[in-house]
Amino acid sequence: QVQLVESGGGLVQPGGSLRLSCAASGSIFSTIVMGWYRQAPGKERDLVASIATTGVTNYAESVKGRFTISRDYAKITVYLQMNSLKPEDTAVYYCYSSGSWSGNRFWGQGTQVTVSS
Repeated sequence: QVQLVESGGGLVQPGGSLRLSCAASGSIFSTIVMGWYRQAPGKERDLVASIATTGVTNYAESVKGRFTISRDYAKITVYLQMNSLKPEDTAVYYCYSSGSWSGNRFWGQGTQVTVSS
C-alpha cells in the first residue's frame, strides 16, 4: 500500500506558474513510477507526466515545453512544475504511483488547479 499526499494547487492567471508536490509513504516498491493525471469536468482522466526511478520521463503532448516533472528520491516525492499555464489546464490533478509503467496504481486525493483571469 502507498499513501500519497498532494499539495500546491490553486487559482492562477493565464501565463502564470504553479508547482504541485506529492509525497509518498508506505511500500517504496510501489513508487518505481510516479506521476500526475488530470481530469477536467465532463472529461476523462488523462496522463500529464510521469517519471521513473531511472529518471525516464513521459509527457502529454499538450504540456511538453511547459511542464516539468521531477522527483526527490530521498523524500519519495514527485513534483510538477507548471509554467505558461492556460485555461485549458484547469482540472483536478491526481498524483499516482506504481511498481511499473503499467502496474496497479495508487492515487492521491486530487488537487484543484484553476487557470482563470
